[in-house]
Amino acid sequence: MFIQTQETPNPNSLKFLPGRGVLETGTMDFPSVRSAHGSPIAKRLFRLEGVKGVFLGSDFITITKVDERVDWQILKPEIFAVIMDFFASGQPVITGEPPPADTEVFEDDDETVAMIKELLDTRIRPTVQEDGGDIVFMGFEEGIVRLKMQGSCTSCPSSVVTLKSGVQNMLQFYIPEVLGVEQVQDETDEIAETEFTKFEETLKEKE
Repeated sequence: MFIQTQETPNPNSLKFLPGRGVLETGTMDFPSVRSAHGSPIAKRLFRLEGVKGVFLGSDFITITKVDERVDWQILKPEIFAVIMDFFASGQPVITGEPPPADTEVFEDDDETVAMIKELLDTRIRPTVQEDGGDIVFMGFEEGIVRLKMQGSCTSCPSSVVTLKSGVQNMLQFYIPEVLGVEQVQDETDEIAETEFTKFEETLKEKE
């Protein structure tokens, strides 16, 4: 297996392309080891020291490291080994049923929400996934589209710019009802951030 890497806009995230399919459909984000219970490959990757997050796409795996103190030159060979060993084992990438797509249009969605989901799916998400991340639709209330950043986008310095200048402008151009976009976090993100803060404090104590 020949694994290629691709840089992302986030210096702490790197996209790994194993040259084969990873997920059949959609994407999956694992911001912490606690969230990785449904993915054997994510659990293996979290065992590597310095890995903060794992994100799976159709043909790529994005790894986010703890911070700039973790050297990619040291971490990359370890990630290569885990990915190669995993696919050689024949284990499934995901155990159990994957969650439904966030942009699936339901019968009770009004026309505006349906249009937002369609635009996200066809015009916005493919571009973001090229950079090793994703944008998830979390809701639409009082003219504000609530979105969650995943993968390389989670802690990317340019993610706010991406939301405001890219996503918001496109949605407002096609859908006048959209007044703005807002980045949100769910409970898993908050737990992951708490764990990461504790880890950072432990590192500082060792220095």
